[in-house]
Amino acid sequence: MTLTIVKSRQARQEWRDMLDKVQTGEDVIIERNGKRVAAVIPAEDYELLQEELEDLRIARRAGIAYESWKNNPDTGKPYVEFRSQLVDEGLLDE
Repeated sequence: MTLTIVKSRQARQEWRDMLDKVQTGEDVIIERNGKRVAAVIPAEDYELLQEELEDLRIARRAGIAYESWKNNPDTGKPYVEFRSQLVDEGLLDE
């Protein structure tokens, strides 16, 4: 697998070329101000990763909520309420 890293300005200027690279199986990371902000991957790969991505996003949200709670336990929400919010946002099935 080939990985290309481009700055956001370059990505805007070379969008079509970038898409051509992705169609040939190359992954492209887009950076803004030296930080990685996005990845462009083949749509077929994205579709195969959908379920794993949902799990990662839920875990990230739970981690943020836990850190917030550790800093101030008064900010905590009951699990049922947090789970309901994830369902409402389409991040979790009922």
